[in-house]
Amino acid sequence: QPVEATDDAFWDQFWADTATSVQDVFALVPAAEIRAVREESPSNLATLCYKAVEKLVQGAESGCPSEKEKQIVLNCTRLLSRILPYIFEDPDWRGFFWSTVPGAGRAGTDEVDDDSARPLAESLLLAIADLLFCPDFTVQSHRKGGPDTAEDIQSIDSCEYIWEAGVGFAQSPPLNYIHDLNRTELLKLLLTCFSEAMYLPPSSENNILNPWVTFFCSTDNRHALPLFTSLLNVVCAYDPVGYGIPYNHLLFSDYREQLVEHAVQILIVTLEHEGSPAASSPHTDSPPATATLDDQDPVGPDNLFVNYLSRIHREEDFHFILKGVARLLTNPLIQTYLPNSTKKIQFHQELLVLFWKLCDFNKKFLFFVLKSSDVLDVLVPILYYLNDARADQSRVGLMHIGVFILLLLSGERNFGVRLNKPYSVRVPMDIPVFTGTHADLLIVVFHKIITSGHQRLQPLFDCLLTIVVNVSPYLKSLSMVAANKLLHLLEAFSTPWFLFSASQHPERCLCLLTGADLIVQMFSFPGNCNLVYAIIRKRNIFHQLANLPSDPSSIQKALQRKKKSPEAISRTSSQEGLSMEGSRPAAPAEPGTLKTSLIATPGIDKLTEKSQVSEDGTMISLQKTDSPQTPSDNSGIAGVSDTESNSGRDNEDVFYTETERRRLSNVSSAAQWIPTPDWVLSWKTKLPLQTIMRLLQVLVPQVEKICIDKGLTDESEILKFLQHGTLVGLLPVPHPILIRKYQANAGTAMWFRTYMWGVIYLR
Repeated sequence: QPVEATDDAFWDQFWADTATSVQDVFALVPAAEIRAVREESPSNLATLCYKAVEKLVQGAESGCPSEKEKQIVLNCTRLLSRILPYIFEDPDWRGFFWSTVPGAGRAGTDEVDDDSARPLAESLLLAIADLLFCPDFTVQSHRKGGPDTAEDIQSIDSCEYIWEAGVGFAQSPPLNYIHDLNRTELLKLLLTCFSEAMYLPPSSENNILNPWVTFFCSTDNRHALPLFTSLLNVVCAYDPVGYGIPYNHLLFSDYREQLVEHAVQILIVTLEHEGSPAASSPHTDSPPATATLDDQDPVGPDNLFVNYLSRIHREEDFHFILKGVARLLTNPLIQTYLPNSTKKIQFHQELLVLFWKLCDFNKKFLFFVLKSSDVLDVLVPILYYLNDARADQSRVGLMHIGVFILLLLSGERNFGVRLNKPYSVRVPMDIPVFTGTHADLLIVVFHKIITSGHQRLQPLFDCLLTIVVNVSPYLKSLSMVAANKLLHLLEAFSTPWFLFSASQHPERCLCLLTGADLIVQMFSFPGNCNLVYAIIRKRNIFHQLANLPSDPSSIQKALQRKKKSPEAISRTSSQEGLSMEGSRPAAPAEPGTLKTSLIATPGIDKLTEKSQVSEDGTMISLQKTDSPQTPSDNSGIAGVSDTESNSGRDNEDVFYTETERRRLSNVSSAAQWIPTPDWVLSWKTKLPLQTIMRLLQVLVPQVEKICIDKGLTDESEILKFLQHGTLVGLLPVPHPILIRKYQANAGTAMWFRTYMWGVIYLR
């Protein structure tokens, strides 16, 4: 039966009695009971929420001087964290927190009339913000002796109480694990408030903002700046290894880790912008407009967290952020002689989303990252995660975020230049051992993903190949292993049946050819003799492409071949060699984790725009023209392959096992794909074969002559000859470098939102 709101004795028993831990709250308040109360006596559930929020507001006003008050605040925080999801899951209750409390004025006092009463959600968010800077509860008190008086918490300047030194704050307050625990409890409640987005059906309407986030990051929250800075600094200053004492994480509880994990989750959820590409470079000098949902452009710096992030500009701040993110991303890769002796963090996916948002919202940060070799400290862990997750369908989201970051970086010239740095860190990955540069590592890992990843990675192939093309003009040398991998991919993507079997397939072959062509053109020989040697060895690929038939009967004949036995391009033919010491093979998904329901990502033509690199290295954006290789059915095929489950894959076949061939033909027939001679000619004439054919024409006779004259069987002699040879004046004039730069679009913004909440939910 309904209980009167005035019956304080009844309501106080929920929070006043004893210290209840989170586990106790979850055990004492089971899901079934909350749902039963919601259905059978909704007024009691409503009163419980009002009362709990009221207690938090009172605690925020008084500053929780006594231990008892602190305990009441913590109990209410845990109780609300438990109940909120059950309010969000019921469509009839969703508006509940945005309604006003009958008879209660702003901030829980009764003097103000009902019109100016705040919605419950706003009172709750403001109370949480106040409590996060409550002296002696969540921050160190600056007062000497005596409890803080009531007006103190309302009058303190929270910028003096930022949690950690770093961006915009120099002093590092002493560590206090009780404060860390209390902050973590409040951040959990905050995250629960923001999680209403998870209970709404995904909408393609891109301008629907999360009202909880919008209010919390608005000027109504007087703590927005110190809180943003506290969260960012706590994350970037965290060092899980500490002093490096082995097994220290088993001896001591690390309360900071939980806080860091929740801080990074709050950051990625609050740093949201919608829709228009203008949002990716907010104009910080324009006054923020009021954020209404029906504005054409509800984005940019109305969200104060985005505003502050986009305005960070000091070099030392960028250095602090980049070092912190790189340290945490590299942490799971650390190798030690003592097994499990160092702490391994688990929130690398959230860190990748944060890094993406940093680069997306603050272009100065992106340029700082690419200015030095520090970008490689982020690249190596990303390649490690991509290689490790390639066989596990439940981690398809991690694959996407890693590839998106590399696509964004590859649009900048400096990234390609940095890749020439020798790769000496030996991170254990199950890839062939090689001696070379970071570019070699990138190509070898991409080859591994394409040839031995699972079926749902197909939509990423275009991104991976685009990255290779974007960096290829700047690569000064490729190792023999990487050169062979590149040619092996080209061989797989240039077989006639593959080229003819779907409309977007020639684009992949074109990408790889362009990459090989650019490397040969830009740095003629000395550095790239390995690639030239690989091209000479595999010259039949290029002759086959140059003579590709385009008459209907030949097209049909090529397509018929897929109905017969698979044309296995065996993995062994690509000289796998030994894997690195200490590496483990990529593991498939755990049972029951396959069905990750991420929305399909946009096609490469929507993800990127073409830019031309001018003489001085600056980029000129090119107007889009519809290329014949990517007609409208592209997106349909990408969407299908993203939701396909893994088809049984024969270990010896790189690309086209029988099931895959069947799947490809099913997809093709679903999209009614029929290759025509005109279509074949439309892309065949664009294949950049001129340079490579000229190179073969000049070099093949010379190499054959040396082999016959000297009776050579050793490739090192041939490589020496190629290294000292020159083709100056013989190759055609280099054509302009075209790069596909990532461009912000509604599809990826939507994808990020679903991915981010999926990660947080599963953690």
